[in-house]
Amino acid sequence: MSLGKKDNRILGDRYQLIELIGSGAMGQVYRGEDQVLGGVTVAVKFLSQTLLNEKMRHRFEREATISALLGEKSIHIIRVRDYGIDENEVPYYVMEFLEGQSLSDIIKFQPMALKRFLYITRQICVGMDAAHSGIMLHGELCQVVHRDIKPSNVSVMQDPTLGELVKILDFGIAKLVQANATQTHSFMGTLAYCSPEQMEGKELDNRSDIYSLGVMMYEMLTLEMPILPETSSFGAWYKAHHDFQPRPFESHLQIPSELKNIILKCMAKSRENRPQSVAEILKVIEALEKTTNRLNAGNQTNYSGQETVIANNDSPNVRPDDKTEIADGAINQSSSQPQVSKETQLTWPKNKPIQKIVFPRIVNTETETYPSLWVMLDKQDILNRIVSIRYNQFLFLNSPHPMILWITVIYNPTYGPRWLPCYLDLKTESARQVVISLSELGSYKILFFALEEPQKCKHSMISTIASNQCNIMKEWVKNSTSFTDKGEANVSRKRLKDEFERLKPRILEKLAQSYK
Repeated sequence: MSLGKKDNRILGDRYQLIELIGSGAMGQVYRGEDQVLGGVTVAVKFLSQTLLNEKMRHRFEREATISALLGEKSIHIIRVRDYGIDENEVPYYVMEFLEGQSLSDIIKFQPMALKRFLYITRQICVGMDAAHSGIMLHGELCQVVHRDIKPSNVSVMQDPTLGELVKILDFGIAKLVQANATQTHSFMGTLAYCSPEQMEGKELDNRSDIYSLGVMMYEMLTLEMPILPETSSFGAWYKAHHDFQPRPFESHLQIPSELKNIILKCMAKSRENRPQSVAEILKVIEALEKTTNRLNAGNQTNYSGQETVIANNDSPNVRPDDKTEIADGAINQSSSQPQVSKETQLTWPKNKPIQKIVFPRIVNTETETYPSLWVMLDKQDILNRIVSIRYNQFLFLNSPHPMILWITVIYNPTYGPRWLPCYLDLKTESARQVVISLSELGSYKILFFALEEPQKCKHSMISTIASNQCNIMKEWVKNSTSFTDKGEANVSRKRLKDEFERLKPRILEKLAQSYK
């Protein structure tokens, strides 16, 4: 079957197949559209008709189950949405459609810069850690060993609304580590990335994936394989992984010693000598990332989550040279004088304390309804920032508790930034209504109240939201009811806050550059 072949079938009265986009020994993958969700693009994977036996059906169904459960745990693992059997009794499963670039293509011609390497590797590690920590299957916690970690099984998506997001693909040969289960001993994997014990067909655990990760990290930084066999045969690779030591890093690469050490440790012949968990690797990666960000404040690549920035403001007081276009949005400058508007008639709610706080509210008047961000600051602080630029982002986590961090920052070079973060718990109706209002209107007002004179609004600004981000936010709200709520809102809040702290230097650099 050639790629690009059309197939107009509709599966399960829902998924319209469009064209073939991938084919291999295990099956075919089609691009399709989810008719129930208004034509959202999906990927549909079929088991090859040459493999339609009971054993392969079971394995295919298990692949879908593992991916579905892991996709709920981590945004860094491809998400499976549905499973079914077509009219020809061929099983298929439906997954998110990734319009990304394979890591193998990214590193095809040049090694990865340190900063981007740390950023991408951190996300890979987070996804691997989610798999290794296990999924609940039939009441039992089972670790998942991927068994085929390599660049072609990592996708990096360049999306202005999601940032550069990394996902691990293809759990087709993943292994469930179950207690008291009868284990088979056979080789599966890709020779260049296999651990010594994997070459032997031994029982595997997470440390085998760590070996593969070490090989891949070395390749990402050097474009070279750390271990090379004498020939491409299985026997030659077996000998290489067992007897050949990884080649040392070239001194001119300027790779931090702690990074070299952890990568080489990952490739230890004995699994007892490797890092015992991905968390050990993450600790090194995150420490180096913080150091790199301090040295290069603001220049890091998009973070591993979902984000947006405000669209261009059409205010007549903004000259074309007053706004700076950036990779994933725009920065807007407010007018140079306070605006006299009906917002000055709004009063500070009686149920809110008179102190420096930020909270969302939908404002209803006789003529309009709009979402707003209410802010209380010192009077002088408000006056200092009347001439300023503003920038916003929306960060989202669906697990362990669906929550959005709505970030607004007001900035000018004399007085610096004023950060205005606000958390929206999508399990509450009030927060859902705010997000719906934001996505439908595509803008919001920032209302400033002074501590010294809280009776009336002192100043207001408008921020607009890009139309594609509005569509994404609608999906967040629509899907939030199906997200598993583990009652860990504080965990999601902390994770979002951590991502916020990572983003701050980058945001500040962009804001500072807008005045140059």
